Amino acid sequence: MVEWYTTETVAGKEIAEHIGVATGSTIRARNIGRDIMAGLRTLVGGELPEYTEMMAHARNQAVERMQQKAAELGADAIVCVRFSTAMVMQGTAEVMAFGTAVKFK
Repeated sequence: MVEWYTTETVAGKEIAEHIGVATGSTIRARNIGRDIMAGLRTLVGGELPEYTEMMAHARNQAVERMQQKAAELGADAIVCVRFSTAMVMQGTAEVMAFGTAVKFK
């Protein structure tokens, strides 16, 4: 799998070529079971572990898809990786991972 970094450079490596943007995303919808449990938790406050787990899974899937795209581009790594989230429609969230696919010297 292609390694990814949030930095512009990679220690001990020299970037020879910027290939292009590698992206990966997924869209997740809430479900009634999670909503009921989360609704009860909002009464007392605190973390909503049902949604934390759902978003962690979504981030992992977005990263895997970004890495797959970078591999298809022939990249050695992805630098400047960032994450973005957005509501696509009521009850759904998109998680996107994106960065610059690069080749090393």
